[in-house]
Amino acid sequence: MSETGFRIFERVFSAGAGSTYAVLFTAFFQPFLTGRGRKRRKLLLVFSIYILFELVCGWAALPQGSFGLVLTALLLAVSKWIDLEKPFVFLLTLLYFNARISSGLMVQSLYFIMERSIPSRPGPLEAVFLRAAFLVTLFLVSHAAMLAVMLYALQRQMRKQRMTLHRRELCYLSLLPMAGILFGQVIARLLIEFKDGVLLQLYERHPAFLAVIPVLALLFYAGTYLTIAFQQGMAALREEQATYFVERQQSQAIRARIHEAEQFYARIRRLEHEMRGHMTNIKGLAQSGEYESLTDYIARMDESISDFGSTLQTGNPVTDVIVNDIRRRSLDLGIRFQVDLHYPEPGAYDAFDVGIILQNLLQNAMEACEKVSEGERFMVLTGKRKGRFFLIEVKNSFAGEVVFGQDGLPVTTKKEDVPMHGIGLSNVRREAEKYMGGLELKTDRQIFFATVLLQERSDP
Repeated sequence: MSETGFRIFERVFSAGAGSTYAVLFTAFFQPFLTGRGRKRRKLLLVFSIYILFELVCGWAALPQGSFGLVLTALLLAVSKWIDLEKPFVFLLTLLYFNARISSGLMVQSLYFIMERSIPSRPGPLEAVFLRAAFLVTLFLVSHAAMLAVMLYALQRQMRKQRMTLHRRELCYLSLLPMAGILFGQVIARLLIEFKDGVLLQLYERHPAFLAVIPVLALLFYAGTYLTIAFQQGMAALREEQATYFVERQQSQAIRARIHEAEQFYARIRRLEHEMRGHMTNIKGLAQSGEYESLTDYIARMDESISDFGSTLQTGNPVTDVIVNDIRRRSLDLGIRFQVDLHYPEPGAYDAFDVGIILQNLLQNAMEACEKVSEGERFMVLTGKRKGRFFLIEVKNSFAGEVVFGQDGLPVTTKKEDVPMHGIGLSNVRREAEKYMGGLELKTDRQIFFATVLLQERSDP
């Protein structure tokens, strides 16, 4: 390879290296960018920002640390356009550079060994250029391969559970990556030094560092990975505790009102027994011609039974309590609420499980209807048994746009005003899975449909 050819190679290599790292960086962000139609534009924006500053900083010979700070600041500025929260963008960028520097230190030691295993023999200048081109290409390929594996491992772990980063969690997760980046910056300055015109390499002066530095770099990366896994485990535990607390609160509220429902049914039974006596009294008053007394008597009867006419009966005291409570609240909000729910035979389904399903579905539907203009608010609840299956469906009006996440549940953000269907739906799905059933969600124009299918459990 001639000197001119080597200079051309350097330019091509610089552009190729920048493009390679830009692709890896964009691929690392890719799973966390939502929205089908806009996802390509978001990926293109992230890729363009990275490769632009990679090339600019490369031509300006800026240190890697400066490049990372500038890139992070710019990505934080455009976080609104890529629909990611700023703390999450900061963490992703930090993890990328930690992985890049850690993998670079590990590959650098292998590169040093490889360079020494291919000695530079006296020969034509073209052979020297060719050898240098081969070694730097080998370094780039090895580094890109190791970086891709490390980023994939981090990405896979982070996708296991959606992370909500508050200030404390962000600081906790950022400690090890930042320490790894600072460690890499220090080592990078020590790898090659010029003293009195003589080139000094760290690994030549301290051969033990050939093993120590890669191990330390790997430990920084592994510590970051395990910190993320630990934080996700704690978040999952907190979520389970919160879910249990919500279910317990709902169960206690339902139990507290079952007594009211039992009293209600007792009053109905007493009224049934009393109706015969009332009819006898009415006949007697009519036969005796005491029509004024008859009118007063009928008026008192009408008052005593007026409370029963406005109460919905589903066939189970638990569901009666929930449905009638939501019905009263929806009337206060101006929501048209239609109910056609027939509870299946006792024993096939636990009333509290069905109650939790109805409570969450109807609560979410009512909260979504509150954001709809008055006069257009409606909720429809249907529940029917078909063979061994019990089908529950809630449909309601909503305003805005519903975006479904990877788990099939609606995603709500602080930036967009969307119906709060995501709250409690995970509880509904969990209850449905107890009965080998499932939850299906869909939208049609401005109507949200939530369908729950339960299968009757066979007695062992």
